[in-house]
Amino acid sequence: MNSIPQSIVDLKAQGVHSILTQFTDIHGVAKGKLVPLENLQEWVDHGAGFAGPSIWGTGLPRFGARSEYYARVQPQSLQVLPFMPGVAHAVCNGYAGGEPLSTCSRQVLRSALQRIAERGWTLWVGIEPEFFLLQRGAGGAWQVGDTKDRLSKPSYDLKTIHRNLDYLQDMRSTLTALGFELQQMDHEDACGQYEINYRFDEALAAADRFMLFKLAAHAVAEKHEVAFSCMPKPLANAPGSGLHFHLSLTDANGQPVLSDAGGLLGLSAHGHQFAAGLLHHADALSAVCAPTVNSYKRLACSESASGTTWSPVWKSYGDNNRTCLVRTVAGRLEWRLPDPSCNVYAAIAASLCAGLDGIARQMQAPAPCQEDLYERFSRGEVMPDRLPRNLQDALTALEQDASLVQMLGVDFCNEFVRLKRLEWDEYSQHVSNWELQRYADYF
Repeated sequence: MNSIPQSIVDLKAQGVHSILTQFTDIHGVAKGKLVPLENLQEWVDHGAGFAGPSIWGTGLPRFGARSEYYARVQPQSLQVLPFMPGVAHAVCNGYAGGEPLSTCSRQVLRSALQRIAERGWTLWVGIEPEFFLLQRGAGGAWQVGDTKDRLSKPSYDLKTIHRNLDYLQDMRSTLTALGFELQQMDHEDACGQYEINYRFDEALAAADRFMLFKLAAHAVAEKHEVAFSCMPKPLANAPGSGLHFHLSLTDANGQPVLSDAGGLLGLSAHGHQFAAGLLHHADALSAVCAPTVNSYKRLACSESASGTTWSPVWKSYGDNNRTCLVRTVAGRLEWRLPDPSCNVYAAIAASLCAGLDGIARQMQAPAPCQEDLYERFSRGEVMPDRLPRNLQDALTALEQDASLVQMLGVDFCNEFVRLKRLEWDEYSQHVSNWELQRYADYF
């Protein structure tokens, strides 16, 4: 890494005058401010200052030394933003009172990763973003951005790709300029839904990259007069969006920790234990990985207009089985619970803590599932245990999972649960159109 003075020179040569100091609030939303490039050393050493209580989830007071939130620039993250001329993006860590902030989700993930660093292990994460392109229709109601996108089974629809090629090409050029190694773009299983895949990375870098992906996707979508939506289930009768994590560990010599070509499902003993940890803590993990009221509309064994749903409802694992919560594939674990409304730092940290707990306690995974769980469900047979059916139950599960709360961080979990309880209460008091249509003149 160049010295800070040299970095200033290099960025100025690229036309940069300002830095976007970006951090992530507890809801997983990017926040920040523009600051002068010339003061880069200050932003690295001390951080850009923010009023702490103005940020969701800091838990900081309204006065005193710890009322200020400082976002410290990570200089290795600096890169020019193609959609903001003259601006370089910087990932920031949260500090208060000169100490790492325990409610900062990036700091939470860093702490979790320290546990495996002590063993010489590295966590690699491949993230699969699924999203919708929406727009406001007549009367302000949200609808699919492409009104011609209305096939009953729209997966891989090339006509829609053709109609929306300008947006996809703009995404391709923007992400490529930001250093993403793209792997594929496709139309997913719901109208208006897409998936863009890019190369996996070390866990912290993968989380940073997903936040940058969202920043770029919002900017490009606005340019094309549509909204980039991470809402898990915007269409009631269509599949929702997931944010699947492909998880693998390597040791200090770069050798796989979770996989074994000769093992059951291609996993090592540690691999099965890691999967067992995910399943054991799955109820509590639901709160962090599926953190909205709407998330549980996705996590439901409901019919889909396309005739297919990939919702991981039951706590199970199996070889290349997309009806399971954990899918084993090519010697890695695909964790299918997260959705794109999650705080990606917290979701990765919580998943890692759960998996490590499975290894530490040598948990026994259930027998691998070798059937379509939805077909089994339709026959009325006994099923594996289900995930929580709503956000309130998931939050209760998190509160009651003392070991996961301790591993993830008490301060972070307390603040997270407090805010999410308020969200649930607000939802519970809302009267929907469905209720009015069903009950207004019924009794």
